[in-house]
Amino acid sequence: MLNKALIEDVLSEALSTGGDFSEIFVEDRLTNTITMQTGKVEKSLSGRDYGIGIRIFKGFESYYAYTNDSSRDGLLQAARNVAQAVKGGSMITRLPLEKRIYQSPHLIAIPPTSVQNTRKVAVMRKANEIAKSYDEKIQQVTVRYFDEEQNVLIANSEGTFTEDTRTRSRMAIQAIASDGSKMQPGFYGPGACKGFEFIENLNLEHYAKEAARIAVTMLGAEACPSGKFPVVIDNEFGGVIFHEACGHGLEATAVAKNNSVFANRIGEKVASDIVTYIDDATIENEWGSTSIDDEGEQGRKNVLIENGILKGYLIDKFNSRRMKMESTGSGRRQNYRFAPTSRMTNTYIAPGASTPEEIISNTEHGIYTKYMGGGQVNPTTGDYNFAVMEAYMIENGKITKPVKGATLIGNGPKTLQLVDMVGNNLGHGAGMCGSLSGSIPVNVGQPMIRVSEMTVGGSKEGN
Repeated sequence: MLNKALIEDVLSEALSTGGDFSEIFVEDRLTNTITMQTGKVEKSLSGRDYGIGIRIFKGFESYYAYTNDSSRDGLLQAARNVAQAVKGGSMITRLPLEKRIYQSPHLIAIPPTSVQNTRKVAVMRKANEIAKSYDEKIQQVTVRYFDEEQNVLIANSEGTFTEDTRTRSRMAIQAIASDGSKMQPGFYGPGACKGFEFIENLNLEHYAKEAARIAVTMLGAEACPSGKFPVVIDNEFGGVIFHEACGHGLEATAVAKNNSVFANRIGEKVASDIVTYIDDATIENEWGSTSIDDEGEQGRKNVLIENGILKGYLIDKFNSRRMKMESTGSGRRQNYRFAPTSRMTNTYIAPGASTPEEIISNTEHGIYTKYMGGGQVNPTTGDYNFAVMEAYMIENGKITKPVKGATLIGNGPKTLQLVDMVGNNLGHGAGMCGSLSGSIPVNVGQPMIRVSEMTVGGSKEGN
């Protein structure tokens, strides 16, 4: 993407005013998005985004700039510009670049760039037809298709010099049900670190029908009661609660500044004995997986909490300085316009010993949340609230009537302590996560779990 000699000159120029670390990040990204509504393509957009980011460290200060000019003069000028922010100090000796090649476990059978849009639209149309025909109450179906190929080159003054190609594909299906007086959405959005083979092999009968079924079921649901209940949270995207309320608190972005309830607590008990919490970038072809992070570090499996004990954090290069701990391969960014920071990849609660049937039958009275929606969290305290997309009452150890309007309210660290059953049906759900370094693809996952007590916000109608 750039020749080695030019990269070396740029890294040296960036160090010329006394910085103690310099880095270059080169990105060439091809993206394709298609939106279909009620069976018609409403929008189709393909594009290429190319740019270079240059970063410098000086002690506990970090400086960043980016450019679209890849000429020698343009890159050297960009390096000089960002270097002007560094004041004082002698120029360090840059280590020679050594090419590192990491074998990607994410095999791509059909590169999306080799597939005509007509072939992509055909799959979307099929998804639309399945969802629309599920029930006469389905009034509208929106199908969104996405694929990208991201090529990156990363080099730094410590000798790192590596490249990677990331390919991702996703299809999101939203169905809206109506009975004439009210409307209710249902959603499912599978994604993977795969090519077009992922889209062609999707079980559309499952995903499209699930989106429609959620909408129709919740349309006729009663209002959820409010109060404190045992709550059973199903697998896959149910893990979004712990991603938000706990995962962000384990990122060095917060920990290094003591802005996390988990700061300085390694070795302490922070969760129930049956909770093991993992971030694993190495899972083959998963949506959030990375062969290397955006700082050139190899992706890895990081056990954050093991049997309730805090074992570690997610650490990027800059915050490793503050924390005096090694990088965990967790430096990620949306694109070259963002400096990287510590971020999650595929984060999940490890499977336990209980079956889903055992968890439900052992819950006398409570709430069963099948699919989670969006939410908000304060990473400093871990306090959160999350909307539930699909929920049911549990009565006498059985799932009974659907309820809508449920909101889960609580505190992440406290919720971790109250997990008293963990299922054996681990599943992952694809999503996008926003933070200081932009929006990135992540997986959230877990098996079915039970929290012995949670505050459930409902409505007056449900009380």
